[in-house]
Amino acid sequence: MEITPQQVSILERLQSHGFDIVAFPFYENYIGVRKGNCAALLAPLGSGGFSIFGSPSYLVNGKLAVKTIQSDGHYFVAKSEKLAATAERNQEIDTFAAELAESLLPTS
Repeated sequence: MEITPQQVSILERLQSHGFDIVAFPFYENYIGVRKGNCAALLAPLGSGGFSIFGSPSYLVNGKLAVKTIQSDGHYFVAKSEKLAATAERNQEIDTFAAELAESLLPTS
């Protein structure tokens, strides 16, 4: 994947705000960003920026998880592993998503 100098600058800004740039298997067309127990996929835009692909996710053993509703409660599930979607974990994702969105805004 080729990225523009503007996109490199955005990734550097994300790193300066505490985000780690990571790769997730099966998502080679996207750039992963991680902070704490949360992560998201960034899709490069032709305009030189990024958009968030899908929704930010909680990590279960380092894997992107989906939030599900099961008969016994709400969970973050990745393959056969799951974690309860507690108020604290939901707040962590909300904070992560807000910080990521703010960090992706143009700076001029």
